[in-house]
Amino acid sequence: MELIELLKNRRSRRRFTDRKIEEEKKDLLIKSVLLSPASKSSNPWEFVVVDDPELLKQLATSKPHGAELVAGASLAFVVLGNPAKSDVWIEDCSIASVLLQLEAEDLGLGSCWVQVRARNHADGYPASEFIKKLLGVPENLEVLSIVAIGYSEEEKKPRVFEKLGYEKIHQNKY
Repeated sequence: MELIELLKNRRSRRRFTDRKIEEEKKDLLIKSVLLSPASKSSNPWEFVVVDDPELLKQLATSKPHGAELVAGASLAFVVLGNPAKSDVWIEDCSIASVLLQLEAEDLGLGSCWVQVRARNHADGYPASEFIKKLLGVPENLEVLSIVAIGYSEEEKKPRVFEKLGYEKIHQNKY
């Protein structure tokens, strides 16, 4: 698929079927994040790939709103960053997350970004601390997000070029 078509069709998917993701597709998803660019080739990102249904259910409780969809996914990438490796680890990890979502779309899978950084668990402490404890993540790493992936149960129409908000584009000067 051409990139512009991927961008038109990629939508957040919050409901997934029970169908498991094939190992070949999982491998391509892993390769896509490892090919992600990073400032000064610092590669401050690391990923925990979760396909255990019980862990997915527990990840779904990492924050009170917006994470519950993880329980229905076949797979989740927990996106981690190392601030000691790069002062732009948030940006680098965000790029990797978006490339992961585009690869998922290209493979016929749905995905949804779940924001974790700067969010709290229902008990008031940081959601990232809950996830670090659950998955055994070292203290020097920060949790940016969870990208939930699976075969989408929902149909969404692609975006339409005519409704893209061209008023937000400014040529040469604002």
